[in-house]
Amino acid sequence: MVALAGCTNAGPPWHLTNVSGHLPDLDFSLTGDDGRPVTGASFRGRASLVYFGYTHCPDVCPETMGRLMEVLAKLGPDAQKVRILFITVDPARDTPQALHDYVGAFDSKHAEGLTGTDWQIESLAKRYRVAYQMEKRDPSGNYEVTHSSAVYVFDAQGRARLLATDNDTPDAIAEDLRRIVDQRS
Repeated sequence: MVALAGCTNAGPPWHLTNVSGHLPDLDFSLTGDDGRPVTGASFRGRASLVYFGYTHCPDVCPETMGRLMEVLAKLGPDAQKVRILFITVDPARDTPQALHDYVGAFDSKHAEGLTGTDWQIESLAKRYRVAYQMEKRDPSGNYEVTHSSAVYVFDAQGRARLLATDNDTPDAIAEDLRRIVDQRS
């Protein structure tokens, strides 16, 4: 009986990278795109898709957000159990209002932009092994930020569960995410 009980919990393999037990729980203190303080605990009760990017990003960020919109569409009614947290790696330019406008252009119902001090963002990026670097400013003072592009999947209790990369399709992400939101523990 014990051997059989162990088999029933295994389930099919994940499409995404399983990071359970390898990354810390969702834990931070930042500022939401409404200007209010938020913590990781503020987002308990729903699965969270966490992405580190910035609003001036010319390609990867809008592509990733577009992919996450496809994922939510594939989830149908289960999308109500998911929140996208877009954490800026460019807090100098990404004010709460800029983040609110940016994520709102994708999905203001499911997505929230988060910012903080340089130290808060740097500490959080290190916590989740996110790499980013400000590039050289052009003559008009503009710059790009090179950054990791993975999406972190946290369950409703704030536990790190999966990591999605650019190679993972919206179908694969949606399938694994549905398993996460359907789990009760």
